[in-house]
Amino acid sequence: MSDYLPFAEAIATLEQGTPPPPDAGFLGVRLDPREAALVLLPAPWEATTSYGGGTSLGPEAIRRASHQMDVEDAHFGAPYRAGIALLPEPPGLAALNAAARPRALQVIDAVERGATAPEALAVVNAASEQMNEAIYQAARAALAAGQWVGLLGGDHSSPFGLLRALAERHPQGFGVLHIDAHHDLRAAYEGFAWSHASIFHNVMTQLPQVSRLVQAAIRDYSKEERRFSEQLGERGRCFYDAELFRRRAEGEPFRQTAQAIVEALPERVYVSFDIDGLDPANCPATGTPVPGGLSFHEAAYLLAALAESGRRVIGFDLCEVAPDAEGGEWDANVGARLLYKLCGCLLRSQGRC
Repeated sequence: MSDYLPFAEAIATLEQGTPPPPDAGFLGVRLDPREAALVLLPAPWEATTSYGGGTSLGPEAIRRASHQMDVEDAHFGAPYRAGIALLPEPPGLAALNAAARPRALQVIDAVERGATAPEALAVVNAASEQMNEAIYQAARAALAAGQWVGLLGGDHSSPFGLLRALAERHPQGFGVLHIDAHHDLRAAYEGFAWSHASIFHNVMTQLPQVSRLVQAAIRDYSKEERRFSEQLGERGRCFYDAELFRRRAEGEPFRQTAQAIVEALPERVYVSFDIDGLDPANCPATGTPVPGGLSFHEAAYLLAALAESGRRVIGFDLCEVAPDAEGGEWDANVGARLLYKLCGCLLRSQGRC
């Protein structure tokens, strides 16, 4: 959009609660991204999605859904006052995704038939490399300008470029809090080097600055993934969903559970949130829903506990939000509110709200 408002006027307009123009950014703000403390980078990408689709439409669905949100937050107060703006998507990314997706389907079809499609696989892997580079360059530019960055996927392969940029800026290291139904620790799932199911295999093998991976709500995984997780040793800790349920069933207050998860993290933290980490009642249209998971309240409490622990959140992503193919807005509605909680978590941890 071109009709940006000066910072103070943009914030005042948000506080008035007047309906925003349809093309306004997250929350309906009309703020120039260059004036924001925190920018949101959309990644409309789902080339390697292996089950349900639609997550490339998530960023736009969340933007629209956020326009009917109120901006005071029970956990974080008024994060919007720091300035939160949605960046334009990297040029050509949507077109690249549209070109790569049919070739990925050829690969998946071949795998299911016990065959291979090497030419199509090479095309998809090359396209994924281009996506990673586009996200990396956009994130690097924002970080260099002194802004914090949150990535709005897209499938869960899309944050690697942001994590790479943060690894360069934090050579002393940082941890990742990964909330998901899945480990995402597969090596080149279905042959895709940058599969959505491989994001944290790639992170833990290629970014040594990630000193610890703490996973929570995991409940669907392979034997190889569990073995990889165990082999991480001190670099990994997983709070499986079965463990979280056992703690609840045995009467442990969620406050203690959240504290245990937070205490497993180092001083600097990146949060990676796959929407299917929530109970699927909150995300029925996501590509790979799994029974179980965190309630929305538990997720919000955990983010608040992290923000108030003294740790610094240096970035985040929200991935795998897919709008309802029938036109319902529930998934985007939940996604928009969870995204605002993630913004508040980062800004509160950095003393900005």
